[in-house]
Amino acid sequence: MRQNEKGLTLIETMMILAAVGILATIAIPPAYQAYENSIAREQVANALTLLDSVKKPISAFYVENKRWPQKAEFDNLVSVQSGKYIENLTSRVLSGGFQVTATFKNTGGSAGPAKDNAGRTLVLATADGSKWICNDDTNPDTGVPGLVPGNVLKEHRPDACK
Repeated sequence: MRQNEKGLTLIETMMILAAVGILATIAIPPAYQAYENSIAREQVANALTLLDSVKKPISAFYVENKRWPQKAEFDNLVSVQSGKYIENLTSRVLSGGFQVTATFKNTGGSAGPAKDNAGRTLVLATADGSKWICNDDTNPDTGVPGLVPGNVLKEHRPDACK
């Protein structure tokens, strides 16, 4: 018997669909993780922009007063203390300088900057008002002694904060 029609049998079609399903199962999780990391990096960059806006008024205050601002003074100097992904900015006078901590919101963003229902933090600190470091450099020679490091994952930090 000669078959004039060409095409796939039901079993061949099912095998192709199974192969496509297996490939999708393997490919989708890494792609989703890459997407999540990209979103988290964008959120951290947004936080760094907010933190960068703090540098000038704090440095000017330090030059003018020869001391770091207390919380009420910080609140008067920095009018914008939250953002799309940032819950708040917190200032802290250190024995060796000054730090500002940005705390990420737990909702409205990627899961990357959220940690155990507590927002991750990104830190900007200075020892002299002119050189600012990002996140976790407590080395007395290159960083700010006494700072409380941020806990944003290294893979989400911009190059300036690694």
